[in-house]
Amino acid sequence: KNSFIWLGPRPNINITDPKMIREILLKYDIFEKQVSPISKLLVSGMVVYEGKQWFKVRKIATPTFHQDKLKNMLPTIQKSCNDMLSKWKTSISKEGSSELDVWPHIQTLTADVISRTAFGSSFEEGRKIFEVLREQMNLLIQALMFAYIPGWRFVPNRLNRKLKSNHHEMGELVKGIINQREEALKLFYLAGQETTASLLVWTMVLLCIHPEWQERAREEVCQVFGNREPKFEELNQLKVVTKFVYSPAPLLTRANFKEIKLGEFIIPPGVFLSLPIIFVHRDHEYWGDDAKKFNPDRFSEVVSKASKNQISFLSFGWGPRICIGQNFALLEAKLALAMILQKFTFQLSPTYVHAPTRGITVYPQHGANIILHKI
Repeated sequence: KNSFIWLGPRPNINITDPKMIREILLKYDIFEKQVSPISKLLVSGMVVYEGKQWFKVRKIATPTFHQDKLKNMLPTIQKSCNDMLSKWKTSISKEGSSELDVWPHIQTLTADVISRTAFGSSFEEGRKIFEVLREQMNLLIQALMFAYIPGWRFVPNRLNRKLKSNHHEMGELVKGIINQREEALKLFYLAGQETTASLLVWTMVLLCIHPEWQERAREEVCQVFGNREPKFEELNQLKVVTKFVYSPAPLLTRANFKEIKLGEFIIPPGVFLSLPIIFVHRDHEYWGDDAKKFNPDRFSEVVSKASKNQISFLSFGWGPRICIGQNFALLEAKLALAMILQKFTFQLSPTYVHAPTRGITVYPQHGANIILHKI
C-alpha cells in the first residue's frame, strides 16, 4: 500500500492507505502543505498558509462560495459559456460538423469565468496574466526536477532567472487590475482556471470514448432544461451529468516537521508525504474489481457510498483543508457541460493522441482534437 523513495536528500513516503490519509488530512496542524520555495514563484496565499494565518484567510474567503453567492454568479458563467459556444458554432462547416482542439477553448472559458466572477474583468483584460501563469507552470515542472539538489534554486541559470522574472511580471500585472491582495489574486486565477479546465476536458474525452453515457447525459439535460438556458435550482436535478467528476489533481502532498506516529510507523521530522490520488481512485480493494472501468453508476448515491471507504475519493482533497472552491468548480463544470450537450454531439477525431501529462494538474499533452456535430 505504501512505498518509500528518496527525492534528492529528502525522504518521501507514498501513502495510499485511506486510514492513514484520513489522519494526515485531519491533523493539518501537524502535516503541513509541502511547498518547495521555488513553487512560491508560481503562487502563494491561502494554499501555502499554515496555522492561524490559514484559518484567518479561510474564514474570510469562505462566504464567497456560499450558495446564494454562487447563484448570483450563474448569469456571468453562462455569458462565458455562450461566448465559447458561439465560436464553436462559427467553426461548423456546411455539413454540420467541425474538427476542433477543444483544450485551448476550455482553458479560455475557465479563465474568462474566473476573470468575470472574481474580478469583474474579461479574459481579454487578464490574458497576459494567464499566458505568464501557463509559462510559469511549465517552467516550474522543469525546475522541480532539480529542486532536491541543495542550492539549485540559487544557481543563476536561464530557468531560474526566467522563473523569477515571470514571478515579478505576474505581480506587476495583477497590480494593474487591483493594487492589493496580490497573492490571493494569483491563487484564485490559478485554482479557478486550471483545475476546472482539466476536469472539463477529460470529461469530454471520456464522453467521446463512451458515447452511450454521452447520450444518457444529453437526454437528461434535454429533459430538465429543454432548449432553455439552465437555471441554478435546476442544475441540482442533474444526476447523470453530476456523476462525471474527473480528478484534475494527480496527488496531494504534505510534510511533517516533528516526530509523529502514523499507523504502525514512526515518522521522523522532515519527511515528505505524497498522497497519489490517481492510485487511490483505482484501488481494487476499495472500488471493487471494476476499479479501472469507467462506471459512473457507482456514484448513483452520495459519493461517500461509492467505495468501501469514504476517504477513497479525493478529487477536491478532504478534511478541513478541502478545496474551498469545490462548489464553484462543480457549478461551472455542470453548467458548461449541460450547455455543450444541448448544442453539440461530439466524438474523438482520428488525429487525437491520448497523452495525459502531469503538471500542476493532469492535462492533454497534445490537445483534445474532437469532432463537433451541431444539433
